[in-house]
Amino acid sequence: MRPMKRKRLVVAINPTASFGKGKDVGPAVVQTLRALGHDVVSLQEPDFDQLMVAGAKAVAAKPDALIVVGGDGMVNLGTNLVVGTKVPLGLVPSGTGNDMARGLGIPYENTEQAIATLVASLDRPAREIDAGRVDYTDDETGLPAQRWFACVLSAGFDAIVNERANNMEHPKGPSRYIIALLLELARLKPIPYRLVIDDMELVTSGALISVGNNVSLGGGMKVTPDALVDDGEFDVLVVQALSRLSFLRVFPRVFKGEHVTDPRVVIHRAKRIRIESEGIVAYADGERFGTLPIEIEAVPNALRILDQRTP
Repeated sequence: MRPMKRKRLVVAINPTASFGKGKDVGPAVVQTLRALGHDVVSLQEPDFDQLMVAGAKAVAAKPDALIVVGGDGMVNLGTNLVVGTKVPLGLVPSGTGNDMARGLGIPYENTEQAIATLVASLDRPAREIDAGRVDYTDDETGLPAQRWFACVLSAGFDAIVNERANNMEHPKGPSRYIIALLLELARLKPIPYRLVIDDMELVTSGALISVGNNVSLGGGMKVTPDALVDDGEFDVLVVQALSRLSFLRVFPRVFKGEHVTDPRVVIHRAKRIRIESEGIVAYADGERFGTLPIEIEAVPNALRILDQRTP
């Protein structure tokens, strides 16, 4: 076996991972990479804002890769740091949902395997995948803002559930989303939307709106089961307004992606989407973006990622 070339690597560790089962993953990644002879800069900051600043400075030095340790929120941070650059993004999943890792074929329930795929990927050509560019108005400043996502954007009942789940301290893990969903189900009501999907206008009363670059959200809910990260388009899920009983019948099918056979469920393919509704907040990669309206564009090959797929 030929020796691996020494790499300059930056490892960004989730600031909230100082406790729980994921607390040792970041140090293990750094230790493993250094033991293999790589030059590793470890970024451990007290919050995401400071991590973003430190990460931007590190990426500006053009390392061989930025590796994020955490869940989909860390993927979003990494995406926004490296999008449009030649610096590839690597991932060691240790979060709650790990949906980006699921879609990319990275082991998301076995840390040792995930680190092994990361190490192997350092000697392979990076992949190029699409990313979503989102234009919206910042809720705090009222100014125009732009941000990127890699996995799935939600702007309906699924986003409402996400907002509640993110504000819950217990339980940990994917079950938090299920509990949040049941709590919000009692308040379920139709949401009026105006959508522009490429050049098609759609005015509807809906329940779920998801824009998928990848397959799932919420720890394995396959909202856009046929989405591909490298086809230059989004899969746009539109679910008509449903009664509570109908929702409870359709929802369990989401985990297998079987909801798409329901006549009240439609998936459009598009490069550009505008979503308008009153008082609805958009989430992407599990992170809060801003209140609608928003404009979304699929940008082909915008994100370079390490090829961590297992053979």
